[in-house]
Amino acid sequence: MRNVMRLSMADTFTPFSVSNIRCKIKGLSSAVVEEILFENVHERATIPPEAYIRLHPAPMPNPTIDKKQQLRAKLIDKGRSAVEAEGTNSALRHRIISSNLRDLVGGITKHEWTATQVVTAFIAQAIKAHDLTNCLTEILFEPALKAAGELDDYFNQTGQLRGPLHGVPFTFKDQYEIKGYDNTIGFTHWADQHANQDAELVALARSLGGVVIAKTNVPQTMLSFECDNPLWGKTTNPYNESNTAGGSSGGEAAVLRFGGSALGMGLTLVVVCAVEAQSASSVSISFSPILKYIYNVGCVPGFTGITTVYGPMARSVADVKYACEVFFGQQATVPAATLPPVKYRTDLDLSKPLKIGYFKTDRFVRASPACQRAVLESVEALKGKGHIIEEISPPDIAELLKLFVELSSADGYKTMLSHLQSDKQEPALFLVTLGPRLPAFVRALSNLLVRLFINDTTFTRLFGASRPRTVSELWASSAARLAADSALQNHLWSQTLNLDVLICPVQAVPAIPHGATKTLTPIAASTLAWNVVECPVGIVPVTHVQPDKDALPADWFEKPTAGPVIRPSGENKVVEVEVEPSPLFERAVYGSGTRLLQPLDEPVPVYDAEKMKGLPVGVQIVGSLGR
Repeated sequence: MRNVMRLSMADTFTPFSVSNIRCKIKGLSSAVVEEILFENVHERATIPPEAYIRLHPAPMPNPTIDKKQQLRAKLIDKGRSAVEAEGTNSALRHRIISSNLRDLVGGITKHEWTATQVVTAFIAQAIKAHDLTNCLTEILFEPALKAAGELDDYFNQTGQLRGPLHGVPFTFKDQYEIKGYDNTIGFTHWADQHANQDAELVALARSLGGVVIAKTNVPQTMLSFECDNPLWGKTTNPYNESNTAGGSSGGEAAVLRFGGSALGMGLTLVVVCAVEAQSASSVSISFSPILKYIYNVGCVPGFTGITTVYGPMARSVADVKYACEVFFGQQATVPAATLPPVKYRTDLDLSKPLKIGYFKTDRFVRASPACQRAVLESVEALKGKGHIIEEISPPDIAELLKLFVELSSADGYKTMLSHLQSDKQEPALFLVTLGPRLPAFVRALSNLLVRLFINDTTFTRLFGASRPRTVSELWASSAARLAADSALQNHLWSQTLNLDVLICPVQAVPAIPHGATKTLTPIAASTLAWNVVECPVGIVPVTHVQPDKDALPADWFEKPTAGPVIRPSGENKVVEVEVEPSPLFERAVYGSGTRLLQPLDEPVPVYDAEKMKGLPVGVQIVGSLGR
C-alpha cells in the first residue's frame, strides 16, 4: 500500500478496532481502511460497494474445486438411489439408527437386521446430515455397501461375526488416509493424490468388522474451530445454521448429530474433539496421549510440539465406552508402536466415592451463564450420587495458551501457510497468524497501546508470544511446557489436590456465529490447555441454552471478575496468582457494558442467549495421564 497513514498516539488502537485512528488514505474512508487492515466483519456493511469490490474481487473459478464437489455430489446421488432401492421400511431403519453400538452388532447376531440394512440406514442419515450441514468430503457409500454385503455373506456362511464392530458404520475425519481416496484436509492442491494405504486406525476398524462410509470436513489448516475451507466449503451447526459446528472435527460432530454415523474418529491438536462435540451435542473422548505412538500412522503429519490426540466421537457415553473397550489393547499392524498398547481397565473400584474437582470459569474469558449452569448441574448430580465435590482454582489458561502459541508459531506459521498456495486464507486464521506477519516494532507498538488504553495484559502476553523464534528460544519453550505439565499433573492429581477427575466448561460460550472465529479462535484455550499438559478429556452434553435461565444478568458488567488461578512456576511447583479475564476478548464475546474506555466502536456481542436458544452445552471431564 503506497498511501501514507498517520497515527496519533492519543488515539485508541486495538487489533479489533482502528476506526478511531486519525488516518489519511487518499479516496478511502476510515471504515474502508479498517476493512483493508483487518477485514472487520462488523464494519463491512458501511463500506461503499465500489470500494468493497476493489478490495474483494469475486473469486476466480477453480476447476479442481468444481471437479471435487461435482464428484462428491454425484456419489451422494448414487447413494440416494441405493438407499431407495434397498427397500427397508422406515420403522426398521428408525430402530437401527436408534440403537447403540452394542445393540447394532447384537441385532445382526439375532438376525433382526443385516449389515447391509444397517449401513444403508446410516447412509440415508449421512445424506440428510450433509444436505443440511455440508459435513462430508470423500464419499465411500458404494464400497461400504459392497463391504456390508461381504459381511452378510460371511455371517450367513459361518454363523460368526467378523469382529466386535461387525457391520458398524464409521466416518473418519478427513485427516485420516483411506486407500484410493484423497487426503486433502481442505487444501485444493492436495486433490487428486490418492492414499496408497489405510491409516492404522482405519485398517484396525475394518479388521474388527467396521464399515467406513465417508470422510468428514475440517477447518483450513485445522488450527481453528470454524469448519470451513476453500475446497469443501463451510460446515454449519446442526442446531442452527448461523453457528459453527466447531473444529477441527466439526464435520464428524455434524454427521453424528443426525445419526449419519454410528461411530466417528476425530484427531486434533487444538481442541481435543471438544468444541465440536459441544457444538453438535456429541460425546467425545481424547485417547490418552500414550496412544499417539500406536494410531498416528496414516494421518497427515505435522506439528509435534504439542501432542496430537486421537479419539472416538459418538452419540452416547455407552458408545464411547464400547469403542474404548474394543480399540484399547489392540496390536498395531505396522511397526509404529514404540510403547505397549494400553489395555482397557476393568479393575477399577467404582464402589467408593470419587473426589471430583470443578470450576465454573477459567478466568481467561468469563464462562457464560449457560456454560456455568452446565457445570453446576453436573456437579449437583454427582453430589447426589455421593461423590466428594470440591471447587478449585483453575489453571492459568492464558499461561498455557502462551506456551502453545510460542511452540506453534516458532516458524511464523510459514510451513502451515505454505500449503495454502493459491487458496485464499480463511478469516478464522486472521488473528491466529497476525502476530508473525507484523514487523516487530508494529507488534510491540500494538501491545503498548493495548496495555496503556485497555489494560489487557492477557492479550499482550499472547500477542507478544506469536512470533518467529530462534532454536534456543524454541528449546526454552519446550522445557517450559514440560515443567508446566509436571507441575499441574502433580497439583491436580497427586500431592496437592489428589483429584480423580475434574469438571469444567468446554469454552466460555456455546457454538459461536460463523465469522466470529476471526478474532475469537483464542477462546478455545479453555480446552486447548489440556493438550499442553497432556491430560485426556471427555466431552458430554449436559443441557441446552435456555434464554430464561442463561441471559446475562443485569449486573454482569458490574460484578468483580478477578480471581485466583494456578500458575506453573517450575518443576512440580505452582503459585496462586490473581488475574482478570481479557477485556478485549470479554468485549468481543459479551459487548462492552460500561467496563471499557470510550470511545470504541461497539461490537455485536457473540453471546446472545435468545439467538443461541436450543444450542447444546456440554462440560469437559478431565483426567490424569495414565489413569
